[in-house]
Amino acid sequence: MTEPQNLTRKIMADHLREGRLIVGEEIGLAIDQTLVHDATGQMAMLQFEALGFPRVRTKRSLIYSDHNILQVGFENADDHAFLSSAASRFGLHYSKTGNGICHQLNVERFAVPGETLLGADSHTTTGGAVGQLAIGAGGLDVAVSMGGRPFHLPMPRVIRVTLTGALGPWVRPKDLALEVLRLLGVSGGRGSILEFAGPGLAGLSVTDRATVANMSIETGAITAIFPSDDNVLEFLGKQGRERDFRRLAADPGATYDGEMAIDLPALEPLVALPHSPDNVAKVAGRAGIKVDQVAIGSCTNSSFSDLMAVAAILRGRKIAPGVSLVIAPGSRQVLLELANRGALADIVSAGARLMEVACGFCNGVGQAPRTDGVSLRTSNRNFPGRSGTASAGLYLVSPETAAVSALKGELTDPRVFGDAPVVVWPDRMGIDDSMILPPAPEGADTPIQRGPNIAPLPRFAAPGETVQGEAMLVLGDNVTTDDILPAGAHILALRANVPALSRYIFSNIDPAFHERIRAAGCGFVVAGNNYGQGSSREHAALVPRYLGLAGVVAISFARIHKANLCNFGIFPLEFVDPGDLAGIGKGHKLRLLGLGPGLAPGAVLTMENETTGKSLRVRLDVARRQLDMLLAGGLLALEASAGRRNQP
Repeated sequence: MTEPQNLTRKIMADHLREGRLIVGEEIGLAIDQTLVHDATGQMAMLQFEALGFPRVRTKRSLIYSDHNILQVGFENADDHAFLSSAASRFGLHYSKTGNGICHQLNVERFAVPGETLLGADSHTTTGGAVGQLAIGAGGLDVAVSMGGRPFHLPMPRVIRVTLTGALGPWVRPKDLALEVLRLLGVSGGRGSILEFAGPGLAGLSVTDRATVANMSIETGAITAIFPSDDNVLEFLGKQGRERDFRRLAADPGATYDGEMAIDLPALEPLVALPHSPDNVAKVAGRAGIKVDQVAIGSCTNSSFSDLMAVAAILRGRKIAPGVSLVIAPGSRQVLLELANRGALADIVSAGARLMEVACGFCNGVGQAPRTDGVSLRTSNRNFPGRSGTASAGLYLVSPETAAVSALKGELTDPRVFGDAPVVVWPDRMGIDDSMILPPAPEGADTPIQRGPNIAPLPRFAAPGETVQGEAMLVLGDNVTTDDILPAGAHILALRANVPALSRYIFSNIDPAFHERIRAAGCGFVVAGNNYGQGSSREHAALVPRYLGLAGVVAISFARIHKANLCNFGIFPLEFVDPGDLAGIGKGHKLRLLGLGPGLAPGAVLTMENETTGKSLRVRLDVARRQLDMLLAGGLLALEASAGRRNQP
């Protein structure tokens, strides 16, 4: 008799191509769908081309233009022309600027229960709302999967999160997401997939679930997944996609590697205080904080139900005089539905500013707050400087809390406002996919447009058996990819141009880092726990490698960033004794020994601190496949040395 399986293992078993489903062992999964966007897609497509793949081999691959939407110079327009033409050439669909944010739009139009989705964006996890195994990764990993190869990762633990009861009035899925973060922190989910279950699911729509799945990555989890049930069928029906429905759930009696339980009626409105999404408090206990800006939208909270609730709160009212309220719908479909129901008029009449259908303020593209300002946001991250204003404080809340606070001019518990809005969905959403461009037929003569901002792809040499370099930075815990390579419009515009982008590495921590490492020629970064948390941006590994970074020595790493380091030939080294971190100072001369053909995965290496005369031990905890990359100088160098031809 077959052993009962949880939902995660069911989908993984259907897609397993390499390895065994044993926690900690590396597995290879077949990927059905991929997505990239205009902040990660440039590198992914250059890498896909360099790998020699003539055409994508997935069921469907997509490029979304949703991040780099400010065209104050030629760079972003060049990127969009490159991505559109590359999509046509290599067999991807291309979603034009203004059509929607990739995660919101992908759930609406393409997410399929039981399929696998790999995206070059950490919030690809949003797809778990419909029972899709949706995982974020670096662009190079996505490029490989677009070519039909498996995606590799250590088999995760599966944590069952049992929900009971129903959310109370004014308590929203964002509050549930923040509660999960309060319980797990920004690293408590590392190495795990959160599988939601229990009777509390009945009251959570797909867009509700999408908010929770989206923010699961902030716990360090690989992804989150919900069953595909009647709520999913209803949602897909409204999208005209009933044919994509497949009922999926864990088997009765299925086992898990861990358990959590959340009683939904016990929750109340929550807020993530600056400067981390797990710095969670009750809104009621922090009410009264004066607010300068309120920003509603992002891939986390920009759905039809989110913004219809906001419109109902604002109807017939005006925002407080000292508040700037900006609202960005998540897709063109949502924008049109708001307009057709008069909700858009309610929003604008209240004094809100309507933003473009795009990521916008979430990743620092416009709407930077004032100096020392307080910005209430419905997005998913509140890292220092992410808004574009280094001194601003970002507070993460639900759309309902945000809207009520915008009217009051201060952080407000929405439960004091009166009756909570009730959103009624239409039987069918308006469907118009005309801004999703299909690829050219296979074999068509489709030139790729490359403007001057599309720089050549850097290539790297293999390391020697000994690597020497300076400790360029010594940092603490939870260093984010925003710390390594900041977001913001002026930096995002350079994502296809590594030499130009390199000027901004660690610029918020050490503005001289670029010059120092170029002068040194080779170096290391030293850090504490959970190094590289946050986004999937592989540029946070690629660009330091371009500058000469040889390794990162840390107590632990975030999953995606560790994989990106290996992909580009930067050694991810973990302290055997975490106490050794205290013995390394900025500027110390370090020497890593024992690299070479005999090196085995998991090996403990010696690192000499030539400044202090002491030695320490570091572990290279990587898979054999990753070790081969590191010794070759990165994945592209390994492919070139093996002479692989990725032809059909």
